Amino acid sequence: MDQRPWSDDRHRWRALHRGYAAVWVFLGLCPPAIAVWDQPTATKIWSLALLAGLGASYGIVRVFPGSPVLRPPAYLGVLALGLGGMSYLLGGGAALFIAALPQFWIFARNPRQGVASSSAAAALTVAGGALRHDLATGNALFTVLGYAAGVGVGLLVHRIVDEDAVRTARLRAELTASEQLLAEAHQRQGAAEERDRLAREIHDTLAQGFASIVVLAEAARTSLATAPERAARQLLSIEQTARENLTEARVLVGSAPQSGLAPGSIARTLRRTLDRFAEDTGLAVEADLPELPCDQPTRIALLRCTQESLANIRKHAAASTVGVVLASRPDGIDLEITDDGRGFVVADSRGFGLDGMRKRLAELGGELIVTSSPGEGTRVLAALPTDGQG
Repeated sequence: MDQRPWSDDRHRWRALHRGYAAVWVFLGLCPPAIAVWDQPTATKIWSLALLAGLGASYGIVRVFPGSPVLRPPAYLGVLALGLGGMSYLLGGGAALFIAALPQFWIFARNPRQGVASSSAAAALTVAGGALRHDLATGNALFTVLGYAAGVGVGLLVHRIVDEDAVRTARLRAELTASEQLLAEAHQRQGAAEERDRLAREIHDTLAQGFASIVVLAEAARTSLATAPERAARQLLSIEQTARENLTEARVLVGSAPQSGLAPGSIARTLRRTLDRFAEDTGLAVEADLPELPCDQPTRIALLRCTQESLANIRKHAAASTVGVVLASRPDGIDLEITDDGRGFVVADSRGFGLDGMRKRLAELGGELIVTSSPGEGTRVLAALPTDGQG
């Protein structure tokens, strides 16, 4: 039998206890108090005093269970003696004993104490009645039957409570394990998303910058002997690109403001990027860039899409002309970038750049539409919603 204290489980009895208090007063203490009014004076005084003592003791242990005056185990002893005394005074106390039975399980520290204390109370009740009358009486029989039923119900309730406690503990452990797994999954997802974000930022900024530096360095080396002025311009572009890469690197490690892009007009930002591209590549760039209001995240996304598209044109398109059009819609902004290069099959493209642009736009509620076919150039359309804030 479980010997652990019920201190952790007794709260499960509180609802029963609240209802039982009225039962104990009105069905336990009041009937014998009424019954002794026609008894001899001495019996009446002793009975009322004993009932008052039981009621006061119950009140103390009920309201102040941790009181040093009367702790629950001591109260059960007082209750057993009181039941025996009332049985002696009244010549039997089966009804009072049966009304008091739940207390031996409510206040007991464990099932064994409940059985032992109720056994002592039953024995004292039977003995008290036997001192005044014959042992073989109806009161004695009902006391024994009530005791047996009380022990059976008490042990059954204890078993139900114990199984419920085990089930609750198991469910709590499963919930804790599930929460831990969920937290780990969220952490892994967060780490994966952060890796993806960093990879996209590195590809769109540092990698593109280094690629430009390599191309410009090769061109400058070729131009040193035959076109020193052009080589000087290319070296200046290398310096500017390296400085931009340094700024972006500081952003990525958190030592510079987010984005590395100063607030300003989206048209001016794109115009500087296109001028640099035209100067570095010698391609013709036709741009229609009106002044449109947009917030910083939208501005950054449009710039990154432009940089990625121009990098792809430089590396793959073999184009001669590039067109860039920035236009507003009632609910957003469109950026269209076209070239007259060799084109490609969009469905066969597996490049990281296009996927990165799609994800970047999707994070802002936008979309990327790429149209191309071999020999017919390429059209990239970035569509973003905007609240119209500058």
